[in-house]
Amino acid sequence: MRSPTQILAESRTIAVVGASRDPGKVAHSVPRQILRHGWRVIPVNPYATEIWGQPCYPTLADIPEPVDLVNVFRPSADTPEVAKQAVAIGAKALWLQQGIASTEARATAEAAGLDYVEDYCIAVERARSQISLTGGTP
Repeated sequence: MRSPTQILAESRTIAVVGASRDPGKVAHSVPRQILRHGWRVIPVNPYATEIWGQPCYPTLADIPEPVDLVNVFRPSADTPEVAKQAVAIGAKALWLQQGIASTEARATAEAAGLDYVEDYCIAVERARSQISLTGGTP
């Protein structure tokens, strides 16, 4: 299993399930920060067509390109289904944001060989590890 630092450093395309159009929500501001630091961020939200200037998809299965990491901003109860979808699209890792955890999602992800992180903020890890894909100062 890769560490959170390794997962983030080795991922290029991140699908964000539960991405929000509302700039006041962490499901908007956190992925936007990741986008600004050079990652390809694909919002997944069935109620939006575009977020952060990026095309938005209703489900993971609708994304027309490979995804390295699925980052989740949904209630814990929704994550087992998201884990199944992440496995189905061939993602390499599943990351549940701070405050989100699921034994069932973990079991599904790990059984399929996905790296797994839960109850931890991807932006905190990016800042802590000083990771940026833009080549500039993180």
